[in-house]
Amino acid sequence: MSNYISAEEAIQTIKSDSRVFLHGSACTPNYLIDEMARQAERLSNVEIVSITVQGKVEIAKPQYKGSFFINSLFVSNPVREAVNSENGDFIPVFLSEIPILFKNNILPLDVAIVTVSPPDKHGFCTLGTSIDIAKSAVDRAKKTIAIVNPLMPRTHGDGMIHISKIHKMVWHEKELPTIDYSSLIGEVEMLVGKNVANLIEDRATLQMGIGNIPDAVLKSLHNHKDLGIHTEMLSDGVLDLITKEVVTNKYKGHYNNKTVTTFCFGTKKLYDFVDDNSLFSFKEVSDVNFPINIMKNKKMTAINSAIEIDLTGQVCADSIGTYQYSGIGGQMDFMRGAALSEGGKAIIAITSRTKKGVSRIVPFLKQGAGVVTTRGHIHYIVTEYGIAYLFGKNLKQRAKEIIRISHPDDRAMLERAAFDRFYCTK
Repeated sequence: MSNYISAEEAIQTIKSDSRVFLHGSACTPNYLIDEMARQAERLSNVEIVSITVQGKVEIAKPQYKGSFFINSLFVSNPVREAVNSENGDFIPVFLSEIPILFKNNILPLDVAIVTVSPPDKHGFCTLGTSIDIAKSAVDRAKKTIAIVNPLMPRTHGDGMIHISKIHKMVWHEKELPTIDYSSLIGEVEMLVGKNVANLIEDRATLQMGIGNIPDAVLKSLHNHKDLGIHTEMLSDGVLDLITKEVVTNKYKGHYNNKTVTTFCFGTKKLYDFVDDNSLFSFKEVSDVNFPINIMKNKKMTAINSAIEIDLTGQVCADSIGTYQYSGIGGQMDFMRGAALSEGGKAIIAITSRTKKGVSRIVPFLKQGAGVVTTRGHIHYIVTEYGIAYLFGKNLKQRAKEIIRISHPDDRAMLERAAFDRFYCTK
């Protein structure tokens, strides 16, 4: 243990006017983030860059204004208020291209703070459950600080990092943050999942976005055969499909015989399953999300979601009007890659209404809303009321298709809007 130092000493590495990368998802280094907050008085103008983070991110609170600025590449709940305030901001960027920002010194990194699994007998740790952009951050940062957590899974793939590349190491044992998406699946989500499952063919390769609808889709696939996985994010929904050999990865066309992902986030059962499991390959996001690599998979089927969709097929997936809710992420990477794949399908799956009864299908996106997937890229939209296929359809035809799968109580309003805009009748 002589190589390990205290959190206080490790954070002394960070200086004012520097840019610091934080590891994300289940690897969020909260122990060191808390220490950054304790040292806030000696620090000013420290820019924090990250994608999705979990837990209590103390330095995102308003009282740390002036010490830390949250410059998010994908917004998550712990930093959402900061990003939408004067103490933060959001960088619109495809997930696959974030490593370019580091490599080309558009966002040069002074320090990368990551969580790793313990070193093996050869001195190699792994970046655990989140390789995504963390590998490129470690490769490009001037200095790397690592929490070594014995509860972090050792994952196979691109995430190997030798202790000689780590400048400061802090030993800290803590259970990883978890989420059980299956507990969030209701009757409506299951109907959406079943409709999406009807589009998925045997021997298809799947990408699933985050949330309860992708897990509802996975629950609906137990009668399928020889599916493959090439995805940005992995959750518990794949476990039964792998153990029951519904997912075999035999016929993908790219990285055959491997379940490929950039990160996983779910329950302890998932973390235990991926630990030292050579069925999985955790790879860098610049590889997994590169559309040309995605399209190499046969029958590539991308399943993503949205906040709202307008009558022309424009997809807003990252903001509620001007309020930055999440990020561009990998949706367009996979929507385009799937559309170009042999036999591929690009799918947006949503419930027709929010939990509060607000229609997700709207005449116009809210003022200030961001378009993540353009109407030129959209192919399939799926709700609990059916499947709309938009590729090759004009605006009138699109409006009719989309209205058909909207909530019945919203159709009259949408039909009036379609008539006013497109002279579109039933």
